[in-house]
Amino acid sequence: MWEESFRITTKEEITLFRGKKYKDSAKLVDRSTQYEVPAAMDLVVKTASAKFDETVEVHIKLGVDSRHADQQVRGAIVLPNGTGKTRKVLVFAKDAKLDEAKEAGAVIVPVDRRKLDAMSFTRSHQGVIALAAAHEYYSIDDILEEAASRGEAPLIVICDELSDPHNLGAILRSAECAGAHGVIIPKRRSVGLTATVAKASAGAMEYMKVARVSNINAAMQELKDKGVWIFGTAAEGAIPMYKADLKGPAAIVIGNEGVGMSQLVRKNCDVIVSIPMAGRISSLNASAAASILLYEAVRQRLG
Repeated sequence: MWEESFRITTKEEITLFRGKKYKDSAKLVDRSTQYEVPAAMDLVVKTASAKFDETVEVHIKLGVDSRHADQQVRGAIVLPNGTGKTRKVLVFAKDAKLDEAKEAGAVIVPVDRRKLDAMSFTRSHQGVIALAAAHEYYSIDDILEEAASRGEAPLIVICDELSDPHNLGAILRSAECAGAHGVIIPKRRSVGLTATVAKASAGAMEYMKVARVSNINAAMQELKDKGVWIFGTAAEGAIPMYKADLKGPAAIVIGNEGVGMSQLVRKNCDVIVSIPMAGRISSLNASAAASILLYEAVRQRLG
């Protein structure tokens, strides 16, 4: 029988086994201090003792998830003289920052279409791809504050369990064009803000505030408590949309593509409105219905 014991070695104990040069260099570094880049580089130079070009390892927090292949960043630069190769830097910027990037030497570099095909989720990128962070969701208060900042009565779209990302993208596009202040979607049983939604929105997703809530009915009650009227949409709605008063604070509910609004959501609406139909087909696409109601609200508010 024999026993083996283990003990955790501290940094101070490890230092005891280091050489003199390491100990002298370690004395120059205060581990409790967060150094700015210039000060850190000065320390790198001061602590260099080898007669050859030493390697500098830099850790930079980029805010990406390296578990995903499209977010992995790889690169190496040898200091102080580099490798002799030109390093290209990808810059996403606009307005004055775009001009600064161009003045600093930023260039547009064409790549093989197959490379873009491999990067694209939709495979219909039209020749341009940008990598962006995951979209940020907002709160209901953010949407109401947006309306207040414009001095307008809130105009909101509530999507009740939409499943088609193209529909959500089209609704975001129409809502942005109509000047709506936000869109509310549920966390469960609903499409979120995906790459397909972004493409279908034609850029509107970057401007429209989207709130993702745990419970649509609770969100509707919150809006009611803050003076917003909830207008549900259904073919059998008792009030034609032209007779509904959409000039005041209003939230328009668009139901699921297949079954429409859920029973509880319908019950919690203040008014159920209908869109007049003259053809043989009795229903519209969800995004088309949202567009018609949004622009009826615009017509009334401008009238």
